Amino acid sequence: MTELSSLFGPTFFPIVVFAFATLSVAGVTAAVFYPRLAQPSSFKRRFQGLATADAEAGAAPSADEERDRRRSVEKTLRELEEKQKAKSRKAGKPTLSGRIRQAGLSWSTKRYYIACAVSGAASLLLAFVSGAGMLVSLGFAVAGGLLLPHLYVGMLRKRRFKGFTAEFPNAIDVIVRGLKSGLPMGDCLRVIATEAQEPVRSEFVSIVQDQTLGIPLDEAVQRLWERVPLPEANFFAIVIALQSRTGGSLSEALGNLSKVLRERKKMSAKIKAMSSEAKSSAGIIGALPFLVSAAVYVTSPDYMSLLFTTLTGKLVLVGCALWMGMGILVMRKMINFDF
Repeated sequence: MTELSSLFGPTFFPIVVFAFATLSVAGVTAAVFYPRLAQPSSFKRRFQGLATADAEAGAAPSADEERDRRRSVEKTLRELEEKQKAKSRKAGKPTLSGRIRQAGLSWSTKRYYIACAVSGAASLLLAFVSGAGMLVSLGFAVAGGLLLPHLYVGMLRKRRFKGFTAEFPNAIDVIVRGLKSGLPMGDCLRVIATEAQEPVRSEFVSIVQDQTLGIPLDEAVQRLWERVPLPEANFFAIVIALQSRTGGSLSEALGNLSKVLRERKKMSAKIKAMSSEAKSSAGIIGALPFLVSAAVYVTSPDYMSLLFTTLTGKLVLVGCALWMGMGILVMRKMINFDF
């Protein structure tokens, strides 16, 4: 101590004690009065209150707008569902001119009836030349005249729908990329109507022509579903109708639709692959009686001729044909999958 006193002087220790006492008093005072000192001023409190009120007022309308938009979407979906139910009955049973149009043919109804007459005459001539009686030949003529043109149009119609289903997701992707790049919807439809493959190109040409005549976009797309009664066209019409009435990002909605259509295509291919074995088995079972009958007729014609020359044999043939037809229809129902 004497050494420190001699080193710093006699006033060193009183100064140190005074400094520590001052710091202690300042610490106690700050601890007591800190809550009041930490509170913002009245100006800051008022400013913060106004800012909080403005934020709450801005958040409330956004929630109300979201609720109103949700209700509008639900209302629009109900209206579209009612319209789809009313129109699906008509689309499920198209007229003769509608089936010809869906098959991609430029025939008129008069030309179709001419084709029926020609098919009937060809069937009559073929049956008569093969040695059948006049009554049997007339039956073949009626069946050929009614069935052959109908089956031909149905085959082309099914092929055209299949081509539309395969090409339609690519058309949706073109619309999505065009919208994201800044093109209007009308220009995207014109691009598809110019560069897409058939039958998508001709259908979008009809949409563009309808818009040129002043028909709104949602109604023009709805006509697409009436011309091509497929789920893919129906989904597209619903998306366009919802966007035109409730707003939203059309490119995002169509992008999701494209993904859905491609997933449906993958599912269809998977179902086809999984059911191929059942279809092959059904084909073999259905063809086996005819193949066995032909083989027996070749080896023993006298044994099989009784079925064609006697009344009992003809009745047996009719019964076998009925049972075979029922079995084939049942197998066809079992191996055809819908999704």
